[in-house]
Amino acid sequence: MNLKQELQTLNDKLDRFRRKLAAAEKRGDPTVIMQFKQEIAALTKRISSVKGQQTRELSKQGSTVSGLKFSRVLTKTEQADMGKLKKSVKGLVVVHPMTALGREMGIKQVTGFAPKEF
Repeated sequence: MNLKQELQTLNDKLDRFRRKLAAAEKRGDPTVIMQFKQEIAALTKRISSVKGQQTRELSKQGSTVSGLKFSRVLTKTEQADMGKLKKSVKGLVVVHPMTALGREMGIKQVTGFAPKEF
């Protein structure tokens, strides 16, 4: 299971436990309330761990991409025919500013990174 799916699953479980906790508080059942509070605390800790791991992977990927020797902003015509561009440039990595990687790298325009000039 990848990190994004795991994070979604954990958030779903957390939401379910919070709803059950609210129902238990409404009933006034102290043992169930204590159990769900412990479950929520454990899930919250796990979610923060997964988010940290996701951030580390993203920064690692960003440093790998920015380590390529050549980069430049792509023109609108190049962006329109991305398949042709990727076939002509070996090892091209295109980073869009609205993706997580683009935000991590601080890119403002669609940029291509490659091992050699294109």
